[in-house]
Amino acid sequence: MTQLSINLNKIALIRNSRDTAIPDVVEHAQMCIDAGAHGITVHPRPDQRHIRASDCFALSDAIDVELNIEGNPFTAPRPSDRPGVSDYPGFMALVGAVRPAQVTLVPDSDEQLTSDHGFNLERDGSRLRPIIDQLKNWGCRVSLFMDPIPASMKDAKALGADRIELYTESWAVAHRSGDWQAERERFVATAEAAHHLGLGVNAGHDLNLHNLPDLRLPHLAEVSIGHAFTVDALRFGINETVQRYLNALNS
Repeated sequence: MTQLSINLNKIALIRNSRDTAIPDVVEHAQMCIDAGAHGITVHPRPDQRHIRASDCFALSDAIDVELNIEGNPFTAPRPSDRPGVSDYPGFMALVGAVRPAQVTLVPDSDEQLTSDHGFNLERDGSRLRPIIDQLKNWGCRVSLFMDPIPASMKDAKALGADRIELYTESWAVAHRSGDWQAERERFVATAEAAHHLGLGVNAGHDLNLHNLPDLRLPHLAEVSIGHAFTVDALRFGINETVQRYLNALNS
C-alpha cells in the first residue's frame, strides 16, 4: 500500500500571515494522522516563509508517525528578521538535531516560489555524497528529489540514496492537457529503473485528487501532498480529504 504523507507548509503559511499561533501546525498534523495519514512532511526554507525550524522540533516531539523533512542540504544558517521567530540554523544542523525518519534532499533556492526541478547528479553528486553518508549515519532514510529520467537512477543509487522522489509537475501539466499517456510512461520507466536498482520510489508535487488515480506508478512507496490537500480540506474537511486521497492512491 502506498503511504500518504501530508505536507503542512501551507498550514504554516496561513499562520505566518498574521502575528498569531493559529492554525497550530502540530494540532493539524495530529488531525491528519487521526484521519489516517501515514506521515507528515515539512519543507523549511531559510527565509522561514512557512514552516519554521521550531516547527520541526515541535513535530518531532509530538507525532508518532514518520516525519519527512525536505530541503536543500547546502543552505547555510540565517538570522531571523521576524520578532519571536528563532534563527534558521542551516539545513544539515536542523536535521542533525531533529533526526527525522526521512530526509528528502531538494535543489531549491530562495528565489524559487516552490521546488521546480530535480537534482543534476553529474553536477552535484560529489557534493551530495558526504551529505548522504552523514544523514545515513544519523539514522535517516535519504531520498533525492529527481526528474523522471531513468538513466539518472543509477547515479542516485551510486551516491547511496535509499529512495528517490519523482518530481511530478510535468505529470500534472500533461494530465491537465488530457494528453498524458506518454508522460506517464516516462514516470513508469523511471520508477521501474529505480526499483530494479533497489531504490524506493516516492513522488510529489502538484499531485491532486484528479491526476493521482491515473498516475498508477509501480513500486510507489509514498506520496507527499500539501497544496492541493490544503485546498481540498477547505472544501471537504481534513478527515474526508485524507480519506479521499487514500482512496485515490490505493483504489
